[in-house]
Amino acid sequence: SLAIRLYVGSQFMKSGLVKINDWSATLALFRDEYKVPLLPPDLAAYMGAAGELTFPLLLFIGLLSRPAALGLFLVNAMAVISYPQLFSFECPAAVNDHFYWGALLLVIAAFGPGRFSLDAVLGEKRRA
Repeated sequence: SLAIRLYVGSQFMKSGLVKINDWSATLALFRDEYKVPLLPPDLAAYMGAAGELTFPLLLFIGLLSRPAALGLFLVNAMAVISYPQLFSFECPAAVNDHFYWGALLLVIAAFGPGRFSLDAVLGEKRRA
């Protein structure tokens, strides 16, 4: 579980860091390329970057792991929904990565973060 949390979290953390590194390009992508349903592009950009930076931190330390995994699952699903070009790339790895990450996030949500997490430590203290 620790390896899954670190791997998936790092993928989203990298994406979030890229977004904030060039915020004007991020806003342009959300305005012109990504078609996020129901949200204005600027709000979607802020929410996407916030999710990609906050939820991985929670996964890394194993705090609120299940909600963090579900939050990242939604960020991931929104990425796939809002960028249908993923399905038209000649290399299927782009969309396959998203499906793989989604499956791993559901593993964390279903089975929890494992014993090497703050959730486990706090659970032990609560039982004692």
